Parts: sequence; C-alpha cells; structure tokens
Amino acid sequence: MSKALVYARENNIRIAPKKVAPVMNLVRNKSLEEAKLLLAFDKTKAAGLILKALKSAEANARNNLSLNLKNLVVSDLQVNGGVTIKRARIVAKGRSAPILKRTSHLIVGLSQKEEK
Repeated sequence: MSKALVYARENNIRIAPKKVAPVMNLVRNKSLEEAKLLLAFDKTKAAGLILKALKSAEANARNNLSLNLKNLVVSDLQVNGGVTIKRARIVAKGRSAPILKRTSHLIVGLSQKEEK
C-alpha cells in the first residue's frame, strides 16, 4: 500500500485502545464501501466510533481533494492511548482503590487503489 492521502482523527474518545484494536483488524486494507458496510453491522461501541472517523475521512477526500470515492482503500488505521481519567473507589478499612478510565486517539487514513 502507498502512503495514505487523506486522514481523519478522533481524539480523546472514551474507550480503551485495547477494545478498539480487534475491530480495526476487520476493516484494515478493505475498500471504503466494504469497510463502511462491515462497521455498520458490527454492534460494538468501537465499530461506531471507527465508522464516524471513516465517514469524516471520506468527507475530507470528497470535499478537500475531490477524489473518486470508488477507488479509496482504508490503508492506515491507528489507535493510540489518550489521557487517562483517574477516579477513586472507596474500599475496606478506609482505603481507596484507583479507577482508570482510559481514552483513545483514533487515526484513519485513506489512499487510492494501486493499478496493476
């Protein structure tokens, strides 16, 4: 695959990166239409968030670069850890235990199909 032409980012989404990664493997290196179809029928929260970023990248390709959407492929998918929101839970003997609410940064890149 060539380097992606169009990118879209979603920052600080409220889901752990570990939960997003398996869903990303479903759509990596698929065509844009096939990826949107797979994510639309996946019932996980991660699929909805990836679909939102994918639609944003599609809009960037259409409006900013006037690319043909039929030739686009999901070439670059990344999930990185964002800020961790720290909370505390009261436990026995007057102590507290940490609650770590993890967030993610999601990057979607689209490129054109290579002609053979």
